[in-house]
Amino acid sequence: MKMKDIKLIALDMDGTLLDEHHKVSRENDHAIKEAEKQGVTVVLSTGRSIRRVRDYVVSLQLSSYLVTINGSEIWGPSGELVERNPLMTPYLQWMLDLSKTHKAKYWAVSTTDNWYNEVPEDVAAHEWLKFGFDIKDDAVRDTILGELRKNNNLEISNSSLTNIEVNALGVNKAKGLRRVCELLGVSMENVMAVGDSLNDISMIKESGLGVAMGNAQPVVKEAADWITGSNTGSGVAQAIRKWVL
Repeated sequence: MKMKDIKLIALDMDGTLLDEHHKVSRENDHAIKEAEKQGVTVVLSTGRSIRRVRDYVVSLQLSSYLVTINGSEIWGPSGELVERNPLMTPYLQWMLDLSKTHKAKYWAVSTTDNWYNEVPEDVAAHEWLKFGFDIKDDAVRDTILGELRKNNNLEISNSSLTNIEVNALGVNKAKGLRRVCELLGVSMENVMAVGDSLNDISMIKESGLGVAMGNAQPVVKEAADWITGSNTGSGVAQAIRKWVL
């Protein structure tokens, strides 16, 4: 591979930037800060909501855009909401019923809260952004996936081998990154995207340099241009040092 002119680094969090204890290693922290000193923008592109990202933004001293909830929300450098792509309430209610039918654990993300195995009674009174299933049983997970795929209005991915994440159709990390690139005047060809799960594939494929973690799911590695070390071995820092610094 030829060296790319990387102007923006897009980082997934869980399984990528964060280790098994949900911490940022010293190596990752230093590499990110060195890249920013050289004028490269670092953007977190995550399935997490803004509520579960802010502390990391502060500790990493980041001051750029954030792509959260797989692209359902984009946040600006001053903490302002730039874009929101909601999941229609009838779809969320249908998935909630599906989880109950199959006795599956679930979570849901609204504009104001994260909900785990429960939702408010007045579901329609909230604006929803993502629904997730957490299913250890392979057969049950396959059954629910089959039902979800019959609905052509949903974007289906995962952030681990045992879960399913659902956003509104067309909402994904690549779409969020394209919007951020437009705002910054950067081409996707000048982006290095790093991730480990199905919700990272879109940005890995569309970026000029797509990097899969050593611990990434096999299909993610197949989609990537290069494979770095694992999240427990500061693979993010390895990728930044090889391709950026």
